[in-house]
Amino acid sequence: MNGNLFSPKPTKNNSHSNFGNLNGYFKQKLHSISPSSLADMSQSWVSWNEKFVDGRYGKLSRTTRIKCSSFEVGNKFHLKDVIEAQQFDRVTLSAIFEVALEMEKIEKNSVGCQILKGYLMATLFYEPSTRTRLSFESAMKRLGGEVLTTENAREFSSAAKGETLEDTIRTVEGYSDIIVMRHFESGAARRAAVTASIPIINAGDGPGQHPTQALLDVYTIQREIGKIDGIKVGLVGDLVYGRTVRSLAYLLAKYEDVKIYFVSPEVVKMKDDIKDYLTSKGVEWEESADLKEVASKCDVLYQTRIQRERFGERIDLYEEARGMYIVDQNILNVMQKHAVVMHPLPRLDEITINVDVDPRAAYFRQAKNGLYIRMALLKLLLLGW
Repeated sequence: MNGNLFSPKPTKNNSHSNFGNLNGYFKQKLHSISPSSLADMSQSWVSWNEKFVDGRYGKLSRTTRIKCSSFEVGNKFHLKDVIEAQQFDRVTLSAIFEVALEMEKIEKNSVGCQILKGYLMATLFYEPSTRTRLSFESAMKRLGGEVLTTENAREFSSAAKGETLEDTIRTVEGYSDIIVMRHFESGAARRAAVTASIPIINAGDGPGQHPTQALLDVYTIQREIGKIDGIKVGLVGDLVYGRTVRSLAYLLAKYEDVKIYFVSPEVVKMKDDIKDYLTSKGVEWEESADLKEVASKCDVLYQTRIQRERFGERIDLYEEARGMYIVDQNILNVMQKHAVVMHPLPRLDEITINVDVDPRAAYFRQAKNGLYIRMALLKLLLLGW
């Protein structure tokens, strides 16, 4: 058992010859590594100069200068698991996003990409999922790997017979090289990571966190808006049970001059732990009951679903909260032209269907970005940089 979330796990010995064009790409990006950086592995930094062209759907035009010995091709990824958003610093985020950009190219011509050939990923989902599970499985297959899957592990696995999570993890790791897990209990992913000797990726743990969703959210903001520093973000809807907004708030705190607005019914307001964390990091935040006013100020309006499954038998509280804040044409009318509407999906009626045709509706592009981020994470956790 290994309780350290931040040190590398042992991985298979894989020849760099399998990397093909990907290896050459990173060698080119890393050509300017200085001898002094190589000599001191603890001294690393990344300098980025990025701008977006060709409008909202523009491709990234970047001058990237990497002097970071820990990101050299062949080095292990410095995280052994992906459990929570707090694991990532800004340098690592930028480097992961650079890998995700390369994964976009691979996805468009993924026939014959075999960098993860011989690796098996187990998806262990105790709660329903469409986008997260399928995007992870697609990511693994597009990189040449194979998938072992259980769609409803809470009902159709030995958990239904009373098997502990720890015993399940010890068993499944014997069949696979990496486990992607969604669980109904907050903290379950950390328990799995402590138990397992292979990488664990948290695909959502109850009302706790959803770190890969937060990664793809920040990646989407960068692609859509062109920057993250200095933006204003409105987090709307279920902020008490919404693991996506919690993880996103943690990542936004890594950037400069970000302001976050919390807009939610009283019964699902953001918890104090997130507000205290943002305050400790110098991030300005504000609670508001006026969605239209917040929408007029924000670069990103991040809507979420009121989650009936989190209310138990208190359906009265759910009905009280549902439908209070809806993004419709009236909200679009006050939003800035460059702003975007995001949503982790699935949606019910909190974003009306007619919003879909507006170019500022980014949620389906956001979902597609999840594929690239998850391809990048699988590559990094199994093969390293």
